[in-house]
Amino acid sequence: MKVAVVKETWPAERRVALVPEAVVKLRSAGHEVLVERGAGAGAFFPDEAYTEAGAAVVAADQIPAADAVLMVVRPDAERLAQFRAGQAVFGLFSPLTDPDFVKRLAATGVTAVSLDLIPRTLSRAQPMDALTSQANIAGYKAAIIAAAAFGRFFPLLITAAGTARPAKVLVLGTGVAGLQAIGTARRLGAVVSAYDVRPETKTEVESLGGAFIELDSVKEAAGTGGYARALTDAERAAQQAELAEHIARHDVVITTAQVPGRRPPMLVTSSAIKAMTPGSVLVDMGASPLGGNVEGSAPGDTVVTDNGVTIIGADNLPSSMAAAASSMYARNISSLLTYLIKDGSFTVDLDDELVAGVVITRDGAVIHPALTKAG
Repeated sequence: MKVAVVKETWPAERRVALVPEAVVKLRSAGHEVLVERGAGAGAFFPDEAYTEAGAAVVAADQIPAADAVLMVVRPDAERLAQFRAGQAVFGLFSPLTDPDFVKRLAATGVTAVSLDLIPRTLSRAQPMDALTSQANIAGYKAAIIAAAAFGRFFPLLITAAGTARPAKVLVLGTGVAGLQAIGTARRLGAVVSAYDVRPETKTEVESLGGAFIELDSVKEAAGTGGYARALTDAERAAQQAELAEHIARHDVVITTAQVPGRRPPMLVTSSAIKAMTPGSVLVDMGASPLGGNVEGSAPGDTVVTDNGVTIIGADNLPSSMAAAASSMYARNISSLLTYLIKDGSFTVDLDDELVAGVVITRDGAVIHPALTKAG
C-alpha cells in the first residue's frame, strides 16, 4: 500500500503521525511511505530523517495518490478537500463531540478510522490505544506544569534557612492521565491525594503512594469501557459540595475527568476556588470548548483569580511534548494500520469488534453505531 503522512494543519498541533522509526517498519513490510514536506518539523523530525528512513518527502498535492492517509487530529476544511473517495484516513477525530464534522468527513467518500474509539477492553487493541499513550504524556506534563506554576517547593526541604513543607497535591480522576500525574507528583516529592467515582481505582492510587479520598455523597459511578458514567444532577451537586472541603486543603489540584462524547464534569466550582489559599494552582486537563472540570477555565488559557489562584486550562498537553508523543502515537497508528491490511490491501471487516469500533465512515455514509444512534 501507499501510505501518506500529512502535516498537521492546526497551529497549536506539533505532533506528527509517523516518526522515522515507524517508517522503517512500514517499509520493511512492503509499503511505500509518502511524508508531506515539513510534517515532522514541530516534533523535531526533519525531512532528511524521513528520507533516510526510506520515505519520499512530497508536496501536499501528492497526498491524494495515497491509499491511506495518517494524521493526528481532525483535518481542517482545506485538508478535507484533498481527500478522495476510497481512501482510508486515520486520526484522532473526536467524532462523538461533533456529528456535523463526521457528516462532512463522510461526504468525501473516505473510510475514516478514529483511534479515539479503540475498544480499550480488548487485549489485542492495546498496542493501538492512542488515548492511553497520549494520556500518559498528558498526566506527566500536568504535574510538571503544576510544579512550575506553584510558587513553592513540591518536596520537603530541610535547609540551613529553615524547613519547607511538601506541597499537598490533589488529583481528581484516576484514569491513565490521573495515575501518571499522581506518580509524577510523588516523584517530585509532593504529598498526593486522589479521588475518583470508581472505587476500584483505590488500589492503583495507593500503589503509587497516594491517599485515596472516599466521599459519602457519591459511592460508585463506574461506566463502560473503563470510564466513569455521567452523574445525575443531584449526585453532581453533592459531589461538588463535598469535594470543595478537600480542595480548600490542597495547594495544587489537577483535574483529569472525562466522559466520552459529553461535556467534562464540573468538579471545582467558583465557590470552591474562592476557598483556596492565595498561590494555589489548578490544572484543568478537562478544559475544552464544551467546558471543563474547573469553573472559569478555558482551553489554552491561564488566569489568576481575584484571590490569587492560578487556573491553567491544559487542553493539549501531548502536543507540548511532541517528540515523545509522536513516537508513541506512531506505534499506535502503525499497529492499527497493519492490523487492517490483509493480503496487501486495506480490509474493513465489520464483524471484527475492533474494526467495527474504530471505523466511523465508509462509502459516503456514517456507519458507527454510536453516531448513527445520535442522528
